[in-house]
Parts: sequence; structure tokens; C-alpha cells
Amino acid sequence: MTRSAKRDLRRRNERGSAAIEAVIGVPAFGLFVGLIIFGGRAASTDEALQAAAAEGARSASLARDAQTARAQAREAAVASIANQDIGCSAVEVTVDTGDFAKQPGVPGSVAVTVSCRLALSDLSVPGVPGSRLMRASMSSPIDTWREAP
Repeated sequence: MTRSAKRDLRRRNERGSAAIEAVIGVPAFGLFVGLIIFGGRAASTDEALQAAAAEGARSASLARDAQTARAQAREAAVASIANQDIGCSAVEVTVDTGDFAKQPGVPGSVAVTVSCRLALSDLSVPGVPGSRLMRASMSSPIDTWREAP
């Protein structure tokens, strides 16, 4: 066999290999990109929920009574989530105001937990659920020398 015949035979044997590589590589790359987007979206939502919980806890800690603290915490947390536009639905804010029963001068804290359902159905990545419940909690010390209600 001549050299040119051998080269032609090698070329024919490699014919179609790029198509096979594309069939395997493109979906794998798409899956990889989808997982990166999922991770980024989950991380940014977690940060947003932590910020909302911190703002809610801080607002509640400045209140003079438990009822006002709950209202201010919910308002601050929901406003924070709305301002960050993270695409959460079913936002729930839980406020623990048990330490407001303590007398002024006694240390205490208020805790706020913010949860929401993050939509992930647009990613279409195998193994990633259509939505995920995300939750974050923060606490803040109550003003020890607050005025009694």
C-alpha cells in the first residue's frame, strides 16, 4: 500500500468522529452550565434571605413590644426580598419575640426566620427539583434599656 493510500484510509476511519464527540460533549456541557446556574441561583437566594432575616431581626430588636416587633420584622424582611428581586414565592417570616416578656435591663434577643420557595423549573437539569425551599435565620439583641410598654 502506498503512503497516499494509507493516509486516505486513516481519513476515512476518522470520518464521523466529530459528530460523535458533539453528541456526547454538547449535552454534558449543557448539564454542566445548568448546574452552575443552579448553584449560583441557590447561593444568591441564600444570601438574600440572610440579609432579609438580618434586616427583620434588626427592625424587631428596636421595637418596644412584641406585637410591634413582629409587624416591623415582617415588613422589613418582605421589603428586603422584594427589593432584591430573587424570584421567591410563598415568602414566610417567623419572628420569635419570647424575650420581650423579660423586664427592661435583662438581656434578650429576637430571632427572625425567613423562608421562601425558589423556582428552578426553568433549568431543566436532571436531578434538580422544580423548586426548592430556602430558609435563613438571624437574631439580634433586644435593646436592654428599652422603655417598658
